[in-house]
Amino acid sequence: MKYMEKKRIFLAVNLPEEIKREISQEQGEIDNLFPEELNQDLIRWTKQDNVHITLLFLGNLKEEDISRLKEIAEETAEHHGRFSLKLNKIDYGPPGAMPPRMIWLEVEKSQALKELAEEIKRKTLKVGILKKNDPRPFSPHMTLARIRTWQWRRIEPEERPIIKRTVGHKFSVQSIEIMESKLKRGGAEYKILESFNLK
Repeated sequence: MKYMEKKRIFLAVNLPEEIKREISQEQGEIDNLFPEELNQDLIRWTKQDNVHITLLFLGNLKEEDISRLKEIAEETAEHHGRFSLKLNKIDYGPPGAMPPRMIWLEVEKSQALKELAEEIKRKTLKVGILKKNDPRPFSPHMTLARIRTWQWRRIEPEERPIIKRTVGHKFSVQSIEIMESKLKRGGAEYKILESFNLK
């Protein structure tokens, strides 16, 4: 039997280049708050080009499932209009986690974004591309960095920087993308397989 290569797939909203540059500047300012001697081992920052909002993570898919996913994404995009999103604040995440696992940028609670994500989830579950329903509510965010918890514990509690900051960036969501994630030693690399314009 011929080996069927699979790809690690998710659906996402990508950002305009100017917003990515602004977020990258925020990352640099936050980076300077941490102890220099720990910084390299403590935090792995998301590259500027990789910052995105995940709509649905699907994991390893065969080509036939990716083809069906393209049909679902195209059909969904055709009856969802473009909309604006506001980026609210940067903080440790997930909320309440201690030690924190990441630094993330919270996205405003948008009904349009929620409906888009829920429709894709519902359709992929129905056809069996998404194998298991995650009961947790959709929580839109962008991962700006991942934190190594064993290094975090080396920082005295009173020396752990407060990074909470309001950003207020706005942009127009004009498309959704099927993305491939390739895991590399230096972190994941993302590639757009196909983009679908909202109406």
